[in-house]
Amino acid sequence: MTQLLSAFRYAALPEAAEAFRAEVREFLRASFVPPPPQVRARSWMGFDAEFSRKLAARGWVGVTLPKEYGGASLDAFSRFVLVEELLAAGAPVSAHWIADRQSGPLIHKFGTEAQRRKYLPEICAARAFFCIGMSEPNSGSDLASVGTRATKCEGGWRLNGRKIWTTNAHHCQYMIALVRSSGEAADRQKGLSQFIVDLSLPGVTVRPIVDLAGDAHFNEVFFDDVLLADDALIGNEGAGWAQVNAELAFERSGPERIYSSIVLLEHWMDCLRRGRAGTRHAEAVGRMATQLATLRNMSIAVTTKLVAGESPIVEAALVKDIGTTFEQEIPTLVAAAIAADPADEVDADLLATVFYLTQVAPTFSLRGGTREILRGMIARGLGLR
Repeated sequence: MTQLLSAFRYAALPEAAEAFRAEVREFLRASFVPPPPQVRARSWMGFDAEFSRKLAARGWVGVTLPKEYGGASLDAFSRFVLVEELLAAGAPVSAHWIADRQSGPLIHKFGTEAQRRKYLPEICAARAFFCIGMSEPNSGSDLASVGTRATKCEGGWRLNGRKIWTTNAHHCQYMIALVRSSGEAADRQKGLSQFIVDLSLPGVTVRPIVDLAGDAHFNEVFFDDVLLADDALIGNEGAGWAQVNAELAFERSGPERIYSSIVLLEHWMDCLRRGRAGTRHAEAVGRMATQLATLRNMSIAVTTKLVAGESPIVEAALVKDIGTTFEQEIPTLVAAAIAADPADEVDADLLATVFYLTQVAPTFSLRGGTREILRGMIARGLGLR
């Protein structure tokens, strides 16, 4: 416990990263016309390939990847600032999000040189978008129970099975899929591998799933005798479990797990400044601001470990667990505040933003690993199980 707590001592972003913040804000002023808050609240799911290419033209997609592959060779601190500013503005980041955050770094870490040369420049130019092939129907959060299978054959691998909750698969060119390449389901983590799947291949079917908010960013993806070339395998055959855990560490370690509801919080505060009820909610606003400041510092502390070359898997899981709880509390808090002032006229944009986030907030503690899975990881990291 002491070792874990010591990881979250006060940490500050370096001056160079703060100088980079000014550059990002200037870019947003020039290149992003803010839509209403209920649209900006969809930042995570806002798919806009043109906006992603504007970022790419500045070198801000694949920002931590080496320049030789089209990246900017910036550190994790710079990525922290970039992500923080994009989410705070409510910019549409969904198109390049997954490839920038985890698919690109995964290929860079575990892929062959040929794979790096083929995919990373396309990612950094926002010409290649990736989705995540982890979750499957009937598997819940038990990632090791995947049933999708790649069978060795002449010319490569035959892929059969399906994936679900696959964000933006209908817009993406590629998926990195965790599948079973040997053994049986009872072997659990053994015999799992990761493959790059070209979603235009024969036998791939993508079906969008419409959610409660009326959006269709989730998908179910079917693989029926899809022929993958030998070079679709990432890393070593059978090493998929270790690799996917490294990928999830990329996914959980950034500021993304704090700011999903930040547009709502900011717009509510603007409404309070203009209205009569502001002082009545000062305590609630102060509590949210204090939590945000603490979580942000914890996230910076995790980033500091990444810059030092460490792999803060347990620390990232802890920040993700607490951070998503915070994100989910914001729409609940704002809805309660609106209900507490029935005589006040409610800002229409505020109401629409609360309505949207109330519908989608339950997903915040699902994506990137459920609360139960994360707490199990934390308990193991503390030696409690």
